[in-house]
Amino acid sequence: MSADTQQGPAGLPDEELTALDAHWRAANYLSVGQIYLMANPLLTEPLRPEHIKPRLLGHWGTSPGLNLVHTHLNRVIRRRDLDALCIWGPGHGGPAVLANAWLEGSYTETYPDVTRDAAGMARLFRQFSFPGGVPSHVAPETPGSVHEGGELGYALSHAYGAAFDHPGLVVACVIGDGEAETGPLAASWQSNKFLDPVHDGAVLPVLHLNGYKIANPAVLARLPEAELDELLRGLGHDPLHVAGDDPAAVHRAMARALDTALDRIAAVQRAAREDGATDRPRWPVIVLRTPKGWTGPAEVDGLPVADTWRSHQVPLSGVRDDPEHLRQLERWLRSYRPEELFDDTGAPRPSVLDCVPAGARRLGATPYANGGLLVRDLPLPPLEKYAVPVDKPGAGPHEPTRVLGELLRDVMAATADRRDFRLVGPDETASNRLEAVYGASGKAWQERTLPVDEDLDRHGRVMEILSEHTCQGWLEGYLLTGRHGLFSCYEAFVHIVDSMVNQHVKWLRVSRRLSWRAPIASLNYLLTSHVWRQDHNGFSHQDPGFVDHILNKSPEAVRVYLPPDANTLLSVADHALRSRDHVNVIVAGKQPCFDWLSLDQARAHCARGAGIWDWAGTEDGTREPDAVLACAGDVPTQEVLAAAQLLRRHLPDLAVRVVNVVDIARLLPPSEHPHGMTDFEYDGLFTTGKPVIFAYHGYPWLIHRLAYRRTGHPHLHVRGYKEIGTTTTPFDMVVGNDLDRYRLVMDVIDRVPGLSVPAAAVRQRMADARLRHHAHIREHGVDLPEVADWSWAG
Repeated sequence: MSADTQQGPAGLPDEELTALDAHWRAANYLSVGQIYLMANPLLTEPLRPEHIKPRLLGHWGTSPGLNLVHTHLNRVIRRRDLDALCIWGPGHGGPAVLANAWLEGSYTETYPDVTRDAAGMARLFRQFSFPGGVPSHVAPETPGSVHEGGELGYALSHAYGAAFDHPGLVVACVIGDGEAETGPLAASWQSNKFLDPVHDGAVLPVLHLNGYKIANPAVLARLPEAELDELLRGLGHDPLHVAGDDPAAVHRAMARALDTALDRIAAVQRAAREDGATDRPRWPVIVLRTPKGWTGPAEVDGLPVADTWRSHQVPLSGVRDDPEHLRQLERWLRSYRPEELFDDTGAPRPSVLDCVPAGARRLGATPYANGGLLVRDLPLPPLEKYAVPVDKPGAGPHEPTRVLGELLRDVMAATADRRDFRLVGPDETASNRLEAVYGASGKAWQERTLPVDEDLDRHGRVMEILSEHTCQGWLEGYLLTGRHGLFSCYEAFVHIVDSMVNQHVKWLRVSRRLSWRAPIASLNYLLTSHVWRQDHNGFSHQDPGFVDHILNKSPEAVRVYLPPDANTLLSVADHALRSRDHVNVIVAGKQPCFDWLSLDQARAHCARGAGIWDWAGTEDGTREPDAVLACAGDVPTQEVLAAAQLLRRHLPDLAVRVVNVVDIARLLPPSEHPHGMTDFEYDGLFTTGKPVIFAYHGYPWLIHRLAYRRTGHPHLHVRGYKEIGTTTTPFDMVVGNDLDRYRLVMDVIDRVPGLSVPAAAVRQRMADARLRHHAHIREHGVDLPEVADWSWAG
């Protein structure tokens, strides 16, 4: 916002107050109509029971406050010619956001059958919370939204994510009573310490306190105003308070507060951009206190409703059956004086729309809420620049994530001017071996710095805060508004965002069915410091179950990759960063790892998703193998190859096939996942009746769940993590979970028909090796030399 577009906090002229109140009343009328009516939208005849929906769903309590915010945002957007976006935290206030989209015309532009007249109003009412219609909350179907109504606690982090690297954008964020009590929201208040007033836009939080949640009072609403004011000031904000139940007084106060807030934002940005100010600014926040269910029924069946928790959802629940409830509903609707708001055709009167901005300035039409319209392809460099040389399998070793860090550094450098790529993580960038990125961008930081600090940068695009929730929210907001990014996290602790990724996947699934929503860049996770190399941190840091969680979600949206070495990680990452509308989970190690495939081989293997490593097995192609050793993940791959080597040495006549799986969804049939293998392909890899010993990175039952319909499933035996963990040596982790090479050899002997007797001595040797390991680590504290010094010498 430039200085010449500022509007000072002058009083609101009476004619403007009248227009704002008309718009607010119209939005309130439309909100009530959506909850209750399926006919007679303009009340051209007395209400009858058949005009009422058979099931009353929706949330009234927060809607009048949201309508007030929307009305006043319209005013300042129009007066100041702002680029603006609003995140509606109380997402169950869907009636309000839909009402305003219909009033401004963006809803009709998106859905031409919902016209801006009486017939369209009837459709708007009927479709709300109705089979075949739209949800009761803000959702992907809602024009202008980037935030799902079920995402309680994430509004503010989404708002900051949207503002990063959008210097001309003002992101208003309405935070509801209940949402304000959640842990993710509490952490996200710290986001203002990362907002760069030079390169980023502004976030204007509106803390909407109407006193109650579903059935209980709200904590922040019950705080004395002075105490709440101190809390917000302690969080780095300058609060502006708006409170009351008299519409005229609240309109005047809200207009004054928004003008003051936007003037302060403009001053902060001007000081940073023109005067070189470097102190962390104090950003404004508006505290809006209005009654819950404001303008609704004061009392129902002798009980207070307005300004209580009883107005949270449907204040009058018996309208079809109780004549008094029906009369109350009609009085309530007519109290907004719809004849003053809509003409005889049902269209909003011009005076109602005086405050509404035009075109893409409307909140329901802003391209920032349809980020696929803004996203550009990432300038990804050729992978040959970063690939590690592999002249034969087992070369190296390299740290895969360190190799990837060099690629990410150059992506960061290539986007330095356009600023549309960020790396986020909970204080783990260097720990996860990605510190090469600091060569192109430091870590975003607006607070004071000390001489011992390293790599902090007021304009940085590496985001670190020890709150996985906030990292996730930032990145989601960033992606949904048209940019790219990657979330790096310790594998065990990404579970903290389970519910957040749930909502994002649901958003993507619905968005893909809406022709008007353009595809956005994928949400990419790099999970490292994984279960098998958390031997030093112990049991608390060992949990590979995020993959299980993700693969429960919409198959059209989720992808899981387990690259076994540096070059396959490069190939997978390149694919993920180019993709759209997916959640890509990449599990890769940061510790030194053998290099199995050249870049060309890695590309071909990753394109297949699963394939035979013929150089590792002993089958000669003249017959079916006696056994299949399969693997997915870097440590399981190493153990399988070590087992294959032992089998070659001790049982040279045994035909063993080695299969590596990179794309775990390949195990599913194509009817269940777009990447799934046909039965023909699956049987060709794994056979239909030979024993398959599968060493898997995570919980072994996932593999059974994915493959249970395959012909050869009765012969599938999976080894993986079984919740056996402690602080120990790396190899002891796999031994404790029966994933080690010796156990895998024993599994082959146990499952190949006719092998148990002739190979009894080999099996005993393997069991003895496990016992030697047990004794050795307890005496020496390190793994057996034959394990620690092992290499592939096929």
